[in-house]
Amino acid sequence: MADITITLPDGSERSVPAGTTVGGLAAAIGPGLAKAAVIGVVGGVERDLVWELADGDQVEIVTAASERGLYTIRHSTTHVMAQAVLELFPGATFAIGPPVEDGFYYDFELPPGPDGKPGTFVPEDLERIEARMRELMAEAQPFVRDELTNERAREVFAGHRFKLEIIDGEADDPTSATESGLVRTYENPPAAPWASPAFAGYPGFVDLCRGPHVPDTKAFLGHFKLMRVAGAYWRGDEKNPMLQRIYGTAWATKKDLDAHLERLEEAAKRDHRKLATELDLLSFPEELGGGLAVWHPKGGIVRKLMEDYSRERHQQGGYEFVYTPNIANGRLFEQSGHLGFYADGMYPPMEMDNGVYYPKPMNCPGHNLIFNARQRSYRELPLRLFELGAVYRYEKSGTLHGLMRIRGFTQDDSHIYCTPEQAHDEIRSLLGFVLSVLRAFGFTDFEANLSTRPAKAESVGTDEGWAEATENLRAALVAEGLDYEVDEGGGAFYGPKIDVKVRDAIGRSWQLSTIQYDFNMATRMGLEYVGEDGARHTPIMLHRALFGSIERFFGVLLEHYAGAFPTWLAPVQVRVLGVRDDHARYAFEVAEELALLGIRVDVVDASEKLGNRIRKAKGEKIPYVLVVGDDDVAARTVGVNPRGGDVERDVSLDEFAQRVVDEVSDQSHAAR
Repeated sequence: MADITITLPDGSERSVPAGTTVGGLAAAIGPGLAKAAVIGVVGGVERDLVWELADGDQVEIVTAASERGLYTIRHSTTHVMAQAVLELFPGATFAIGPPVEDGFYYDFELPPGPDGKPGTFVPEDLERIEARMRELMAEAQPFVRDELTNERAREVFAGHRFKLEIIDGEADDPTSATESGLVRTYENPPAAPWASPAFAGYPGFVDLCRGPHVPDTKAFLGHFKLMRVAGAYWRGDEKNPMLQRIYGTAWATKKDLDAHLERLEEAAKRDHRKLATELDLLSFPEELGGGLAVWHPKGGIVRKLMEDYSRERHQQGGYEFVYTPNIANGRLFEQSGHLGFYADGMYPPMEMDNGVYYPKPMNCPGHNLIFNARQRSYRELPLRLFELGAVYRYEKSGTLHGLMRIRGFTQDDSHIYCTPEQAHDEIRSLLGFVLSVLRAFGFTDFEANLSTRPAKAESVGTDEGWAEATENLRAALVAEGLDYEVDEGGGAFYGPKIDVKVRDAIGRSWQLSTIQYDFNMATRMGLEYVGEDGARHTPIMLHRALFGSIERFFGVLLEHYAGAFPTWLAPVQVRVLGVRDDHARYAFEVAEELALLGIRVDVVDASEKLGNRIRKAKGEKIPYVLVVGDDDVAARTVGVNPRGGDVERDVSLDEFAQRVVDEVSDQSHAAR
């Protein structure tokens, strides 16, 4: 049999016998690669290891240690979970089950219970499902690829209405695909004869799927855990059935799984909703409605410090402060394009005497009205407008998550109007400004996404304009030395964008700041300036939310520090405790002197034992706890119990006060 020539990622060529599979190529390269190989990428398309290669193919072997390999492991684990659920819960049907960051999920509809209500999983069910999954994995059932006609696929999945909607094109499934009009499936034939009543003519489990998969249910699988059950509407529509979503996590090794579970345990301790309650920072009253928060005094202090810092930096950066209303006539959002491209994220209109009004989802249309309030000259550009503006966006109830996904929030929103010639330097300066502010709050590890044009039907502007705008953003990322990935089609309807992500204290990535290059909205809204040539020109418009939103940034910051804010941001910086009631007078004198220096300080009386009061102060993450007793009253000293440090005795009050002032000054100076 003649040999064929395969090209490897490094450009080298290798001759292998005709009929060689992806897995065979891995074995030919070496036994180590053969053992680690999960799938292959052939001509840019992911393929199973049993895929037969053709002459001239370009091939990359994907191992379990890679992101692609891990995605495949999670995808295959999802199939095994669905197989276990359908076996353990006769009459159940399934919807979709994609891999997601750090894991996977699958949506199911269970038959009604004896009371006629929709069936639900209970925590004990996860243990049963996990146990059955491990049995199925031990059987080493192969993942067998097939392609069916639409008619045959409907026969196979009869009774599984969600699959039928996918087959008929009425619903999307990110893991499904068709080729040449056929429906692709993957089957897991059981090791022992076992006829499944769920699928017509199939002895085992079958699912709609584009693949690829690991070779069998034993290969690379087994390092997983089912985490929780949640409700999820089919196709994300509240009018559709509520399904049972099982979340799980899967990894290439037990070590990786254990490390992830440890991270989750730490993340649970840092959950901003939990900390916000424990530290009395804010709350989400049911009476107020979903996705809306009220800020308590201590949370309000931190928020004010954040906002004051933002205002100061923007003033130093040459920004003009503006304010716009929280509602606007619908004509404004028609002109800006939001009603045409963003209506699903807006609240329903309010009928009023002179038209239809909407709560604003964005600040940019109002800023454009300010720009257009009078004739502008090129000498005024770049014009930088800044607002801490409240916006309102409709988020489905199932997506709400504390401050991280909320319906009413405040953006530290800026819009910069500049000439095309100024755009490159302005974007680079803007990106540097963003990173410096994020560093001020303790973030040092950054990465970014460069989001490009969505589908033409979902965007405005010319190909040339999009290309130029995208290149300007890319050049700024390169100049700043910031690692980035391209998010194809992820831009806004009016232009491409940079999303800046930070990595927190436990390694999680958070998307915060956004810089968007807009060469469309200014045209739509008739913005013009008089150029040096005396002619009228349309400015380039740069959108920028630095914190993203005050609320979400606060939530990320709270989790990053686990509630232990640096001294300059702490709502209470010092707490003074008298050992006994008769030390109260001196305790208040200490507090008064510290307060005169601008230190945020409180006093707790001796109605409880000293040890209890110290523990409570530590639980509130207060940077400094001062204990004063007889000797301190006589010598004008304090006992210093610093957060995370060693206790000091007989410290001069003046010395301690200066220490805190210097610390706050140093942190504030570093922030600025």
